[in-house]
Amino acid sequence: MLVKEGKSVFNGVAIGKIFVYRKADKAVSQNQVEDTTAEMARFEAAKEKAMSQLKGLYEKALKDVGEEEAMIFDVHQMLLDDLDYNESIQNIIENDKMNAEYAVFMTCEQFAAMFLSMDDDYMRGRAADVKDISERVISILNGSQVSPEAMPEPVIILAEDLAPSETVQFEKDKLLALVTQKGSANSHTAILARTMNIPSLVSTDVEVDPDYDGKMAVVDGFAGLLYIDPDEETLTKMYEKKGRADQQRALLQEMKGKETVTKSGKHIHLYSNIGGIQDVDAVLENDAEGIGLFRSEFLYLECDDYPSEEVQFEAYKTVLSRMGGKKVIIRTLDIGADKQIGYFDLPKEENPALGYRAIRICLTREEVFRTQLRALYRASAYGTLSIMFPMIISVKEILRIKEIVEEVKLELAREDKPVGNVELGIMIETPAAAVISDLLAPYVDFFSIGTNDLSQYTLAIDRQNQSLDNFFDPHHEAILRLIQVTIENAHKYGAWCGICGELGADMELTQRFIQMGIDELSVSPGYTLALRKRIREC
Repeated sequence: MLVKEGKSVFNGVAIGKIFVYRKADKAVSQNQVEDTTAEMARFEAAKEKAMSQLKGLYEKALKDVGEEEAMIFDVHQMLLDDLDYNESIQNIIENDKMNAEYAVFMTCEQFAAMFLSMDDDYMRGRAADVKDISERVISILNGSQVSPEAMPEPVIILAEDLAPSETVQFEKDKLLALVTQKGSANSHTAILARTMNIPSLVSTDVEVDPDYDGKMAVVDGFAGLLYIDPDEETLTKMYEKKGRADQQRALLQEMKGKETVTKSGKHIHLYSNIGGIQDVDAVLENDAEGIGLFRSEFLYLECDDYPSEEVQFEAYKTVLSRMGGKKVIIRTLDIGADKQIGYFDLPKEENPALGYRAIRICLTREEVFRTQLRALYRASAYGTLSIMFPMIISVKEILRIKEIVEEVKLELAREDKPVGNVELGIMIETPAAAVISDLLAPYVDFFSIGTNDLSQYTLAIDRQNQSLDNFFDPHHEAILRLIQVTIENAHKYGAWCGICGELGADMELTQRFIQMGIDELSVSPGYTLALRKRIREC
């Protein structure tokens, strides 16, 4: 039995097999083969597996985003089955006696170049599709595929590190736990793990060894331990510990349907943070009053190109409709820093956390911003929508945002598209915004304090840097004073104020936040009932 120590980012016990997540190896080697029949059989088997995966992706997309967007996976199946494409691969294998990976790669290059040379925009767009299907087949052939479809059953993911774009691709029902060798407890991947309500460890002293693949393991999120090949005694103890944790969660179910009020009768709005449509079930299951943070950037992370207005509209409409009139606060696109999206082609920066991100991208790439705002306002007719804008540091930014918002609303009115009454708010994530919150408050309906970024900027500690975890103090008095002044200034000008960062779920601070006058707390769905219990005890 191996016992490895890590930093827990979500409590709980998970027991199951390890799935070693490896970055896809995109390098393709060129090798001569003697047995071309066997090599063709390898290609056909990989093609068949790729087809099966694409069919699965089509069905999932059909359910999640609708037929129009699901059709891309139908197109991929047709391209993969294309006669010319397959004959090219066959010729390279049989006539040139080359390995299947190289045959697929060369065919991909030829077909992509052919599509790119065409005048028709639609046909030019097929170049990316050919590359997509070819990379899928190559990754199956060389054994480097790490996609969710490769996971045979619910597993414990073991990885060196996980970017948000990688974490978001996993099927929640296939995940028992996440364990990473690197990573910080304050990273976005950690936040996603908490949203998914699964035990997770980061900064774990474990090698990402392929030999661990398929081995039985236990993740103890309470103690921050990973057991690989646990002995019978340990396994028995962990099953008992898991049973107690499950029982405790069951007791919290008694909090469902109860008001989130303090003993003195003060009501606190208790909302949930989510990353996508798939998280709405968790919000409803945990009886949150609404959604306090919908991270809309994950819609972009899941796409290979800018999501269209229709794709976004359908996603926002679905969430609003499912919430049945409860408030849904959607944050506009917040990428940059650790959330990189290839097709945005963002410049390389020395310090991306202080760079081109969030509202700075939206106000300099207005076509992207306007598309999102149009989708949001169209969706607002189907529920109770509030919109908040991230990384605001000046009144000038708010005034420009409101100008664009009015222009978008006028466009929609001219098109006879109905919109609802939408609250507008901003995130307080920098010391600058907190200090001038008295100047910002008159222009908005609410503040939402993003304590993750506020903490890192106030303490000058990169939340992604695990070597600085010992210096990071989320209870630092400077942070708490900035929160206090923000709440006071919001109330002075008739705005309400909430917290949507990780500190919102810190039970040690709940009493203090209430004393400060906080109106709302938005946390990962899994914390909702425990926080309701804590508030009712204050």
